[in-house]
Amino acid sequence: MSDTNRFKRLRFWWRYLRRNTPWDTNRTPPEIVALAERLPVGTALDLGCGTGTNVIYLAGRGWRALGVDFAPNAIAMARRKARRAGVEAFAQFYVADVTRLAWLEASVYAPFTFAMDIGCLHALSAEEQRAYVAQLARLTAPEATYALYAHQRRHQSEFAFTPEYVRALFAPHFALLSAAEGVDSSSGYRSAWYELRRSAR
Repeated sequence: MSDTNRFKRLRFWWRYLRRNTPWDTNRTPPEIVALAERLPVGTALDLGCGTGTNVIYLAGRGWRALGVDFAPNAIAMARRKARRAGVEAFAQFYVADVTRLAWLEASVYAPFTFAMDIGCLHALSAEEQRAYVAQLARLTAPEATYALYAHQRRHQSEFAFTPEYVRALFAPHFALLSAAEGVDSSSGYRSAWYELRRSAR
């Protein structure tokens, strides 16, 4: 593990410990609610799931949902929340690096019919982003839906998550269906919701 990744993990661990997590609203975004209402119930993967709010929401609607995050204290909180909500039979949580998920190919939930990422991908390096996309393609079913929320330009970031960048990054595995641009309420960064569809093969 690089020093940068080690520092990143420690920083998130510390912020979850201090409850200094403005991104963790404990509310499922309306964009995910709308997709869950539109899509047939299936299996879902939340990449960078934090304390599991969206996995628990989907599990409560009958989905078999799985979340991964590299912050162990966030995952511990997610498991407690799932038990309190009575959905632990439908919600699984793992401490894992979102760029190293080959082991998930053996999961009974895979291939996933729906995947989401709310604020994780935009924090990865270019190499990590490419690895992420390649494995996401292996983990999702043909024509699966993928929802991505990303800051279009983070402070001092070399990446601008514009529709053009997202389309190029995910090609040829996913097609960009829509982009809804706005401003992130917790950071003030320009941001966007993207909906993509896995290719049919």
